[in-house]
Amino acid sequence: MLAAERHRQIIKQLEDKGSVKVSELSQQFQVTEKTVREDLEKLEEKGLLKRIHGGAVLLQDGENSMLPLQFPNTKHLKEKGEIAELALSVIEPNDIIALDAGSTTLEMAKRMKNMPLTVLTNDLLIIRELTAKDQIRLVVPGGYRYHNLLIGNEWHEWIKKLNIHKLFLSTTGIHMEYGLTIFTEELAKLKQVYIDCAKHIYCVADHHKFDKGALLTFTELTAVHCIITDSGVSPDTVRKYEEQGVRIMKA
Repeated sequence: MLAAERHRQIIKQLEDKGSVKVSELSQQFQVTEKTVREDLEKLEEKGLLKRIHGGAVLLQDGENSMLPLQFPNTKHLKEKGEIAELALSVIEPNDIIALDAGSTTLEMAKRMKNMPLTVLTNDLLIIRELTAKDQIRLVVPGGYRYHNLLIGNEWHEWIKKLNIHKLFLSTTGIHMEYGLTIFTEELAKLKQVYIDCAKHIYCVADHHKFDKGALLTFTELTAVHCIITDSGVSPDTVRKYEEQGVRIMKA
């Protein structure tokens, strides 16, 4: 079994059970305990778990967890609010936009005015926010429920036929070498589909996500027209990324 597949299965078990044991993973994957410990060390470096004696656990509230959302992420609300307001300022009446799943795009939905728009999203929490706004035309792809999301490969080709003016993309990490990253393969595929059919691509991410890398790269930095972030991002970080041709809008 490849290391990347072991990593995905470790993360899945952490989601399901909250903890994993080195001895059990060694037997499951048929590798040495040393190999498992090295896997856990790499995942901890990426901010995906916390190692403990004999295994690993999910990060607790207040720690820098990069696991996907199951419930709305209430951390860094001030930063998310700043980003949401700035992102909403680039939306015009009658735009066709896509809101990727995430806590910052959810904040955009909460603050979005009831105005003529077409919004494509697979995030059930965003859908709930927008259903009460009668001027917004919601486009919801089919699929099956995965936590607070709708996912499914069968409608990827259908999405590719759509003309999306502006995509607001979430990410787990932003990295000079790895680009935009996430850990779940199914979500990475959907993000790539969104990117393929969008004219303008905005990544909305708070400053804590810069220089972080998760398991899977779903696009390079050059594919994004602009990264919208909060006022907490350092001038050095902005300068470093802009020197590589990345446009950054800072709240």
